[in-house]
Amino acid sequence: MELVAIPIEDGELSMLTQLPINIGNAEILARLLDETPWRVDTVVVYGKRYQQPRLTAWYGEASYTYSGLTLQALPLTPLLELLRAAVEHVTGRRYNSVLLNYYRDGADSMGMHSDDEPALGPQPVIASLSYGATRTFILRHRRNRRTLKIDLTDGSLLLMAGTLQAHWQHGINKTTKLVGPRLNLTFRYVS
Repeated sequence: MELVAIPIEDGELSMLTQLPINIGNAEILARLLDETPWRVDTVVVYGKRYQQPRLTAWYGEASYTYSGLTLQALPLTPLLELLRAAVEHVTGRRYNSVLLNYYRDGADSMGMHSDDEPALGPQPVIASLSYGATRTFILRHRRNRRTLKIDLTDGSLLLMAGTLQAHWQHGINKTTKLVGPRLNLTFRYVS
């Protein structure tokens, strides 16, 4: 299976509807929910402190700082190592860290942002792997405000690269629809 390019200006975007791996999606979701030490963190946005509307965990080789929050890395588990190897195989890129986001239901969300921290380099490559309930991923161009919406389904992989983080913001809105839990793993290389 190969990533399929999604036409977009000012960046690179591609998707694979199912990451090929020898473990079922439901088992991966259940194991990650059970094995992960989830945390609720407070971030600073425009000078104000907010509790993140989702649970998170950070694994890898380096600490990571965003929105006034520094995450100390936990060592990758065998399951996360397996997932990282599968993502690296499909994308042809190397990743040394992963941020896990646990959206418990439709009330959990991710505000519009760019993954453009200096530790990610000038053209960050972010591989976003989803398990569980489908949620709509929104991209919004910084200059012309154009939007693109993509449904991230169970087992899907979205790759963001090139100048995408410099020109676009992305997020997951809250929804009043009844949705089950969703896990998102964003693999990245932190220097």
